[in-house]
Amino acid sequence: MPPAPGGVTVADVWTRRTALAGKPVVIRGQIVKVNYEIMGANWYHLQDGSGVVADGTHDLVVTSAAKVQAGDVVTVSGVLATGKDFGAGYAYDAIIEHAEIKK
Repeated sequence: MPPAPGGVTVADVWTRRTALAGKPVVIRGQIVKVNYEIMGANWYHLQDGSGVVADGTHDLVVTSAAKVQAGDVVTVSGVLATGKDFGAGYAYDAIIEHAEIKK
């Protein structure tokens, strides 16, 4: 799917994550996995058809207060964080926390 106006793809985020760290990004994609109310946030996996499944660059984790469902096509806006480790094996090389999500 084409990126949001002025936005990037999931693969772009993975490729440019060091340069994009701490900066706002906009990504359009489909919610493929949902975990509600974990550590005070809803956790989503976002995919847009870019990236490579074998190396994980096809999927991006996003947290938000917004409530959407698996299958929804959304636009995510937020600041990219890198190297986040929440403990218990939950570490992310790239994640968007506290994102705004619009259908």
